[in-house]
Amino acid sequence: MTTPQPRRRVQQMPEYHPPLGNRDTLRLDFNENTLACSPAVLAAIQNITAADLTRYPERGPVEALAAQHLGLSAEQVILTNGVDEAIHILCQAFLDTGDELLLPVPTYTMYEIYASATDAKIVRVQAGKDFSFPFESLLKAITPKTKLIAIANPNSPTGSVVTRTQILQIAEAVPQAVILVDEAYYHFYGQTVIDLIGKIPNLIVARTFSKAYGLASLRIGLLAGTESLLKWTRRVLSPYSVNHAALVALTAALNDQSYLTWYVEQVLQARKEFLESLAKIGLEYWPTQANFVLVNIGPSHKEFCAAMRSQGILVRDRSADPGCNGLVRITIGTAEQMQQALTAIHQFQSLNHLSPTQALSS
Repeated sequence: MTTPQPRRRVQQMPEYHPPLGNRDTLRLDFNENTLACSPAVLAAIQNITAADLTRYPERGPVEALAAQHLGLSAEQVILTNGVDEAIHILCQAFLDTGDELLLPVPTYTMYEIYASATDAKIVRVQAGKDFSFPFESLLKAITPKTKLIAIANPNSPTGSVVTRTQILQIAEAVPQAVILVDEAYYHFYGQTVIDLIGKIPNLIVARTFSKAYGLASLRIGLLAGTESLLKWTRRVLSPYSVNHAALVALTAALNDQSYLTWYVEQVLQARKEFLESLAKIGLEYWPTQANFVLVNIGPSHKEFCAAMRSQGILVRDRSADPGCNGLVRITIGTAEQMQQALTAIHQFQSLNHLSPTQALSS
């Protein structure tokens, strides 16, 4: 029997299966807030009425609030159903047949997933062994067909960063392309180019509220860019993709910056202590400006992840990423949580599963 078939591009798309089952333990695998959202967020959600749920959500007022928080106009901001939707609509709006997406790798998987659904070509630029941003190689890879460049800053899974000067040079080198700077981990880095929105005409910045803000389950993200760029993304954006609960939660979260500051400080202190501990026990890791660290476990990476899970700790094996064989990414939570992780790592080492390596300087 003949059945309907999807487009050829969809058949060729790589599949993404996030390991999200049975995560009721210490979640150091997805770079989420490992503690809780602001108490003000929970209180606001609990005040949602039955009548509120009968109405379609209105993102406009909350977009205006988010824009004000970022020092932008409402026309320069779009709220999305997580940054995943933001990436999706950018690919739909700007990638056409013959266009090229320039992608430094390894990086966030969904850039390639969503671009694969278009008729554009994906051009990968491999980072070196130190995982620093491949700036010179990326500039050499630019062609007249380059239409979108996706840069995670800080990058996942490596934790490396791109300088402001490099971003400016890239944007100037390829004026016909959208430069997406994904600042999902901005709060743990502290440097941004969002102030360049409106000054650099081909720049778009993404932010998420799934990480530091602790709103991952509500799926809310943000795109910031010039009004002339965002008008095209609005055309392919569902008008109701951000639900009312997420809008209520974001309003409360933005109005409680003291909680956000407190949580980020906890993570930064825990990151410093955890990296120092990794160095002391001889584990190689890469310098990071995010709320995670990439660690060289080597051939026993699968056994390591399984052993950590058996101790109630989830970590993320990144061996399938380009250039990442044997590497495991560990989310940074609070100091107490990272001490729990260190105890499990020590136990794995004591069973002679893990050979110490020369740690990189942090």
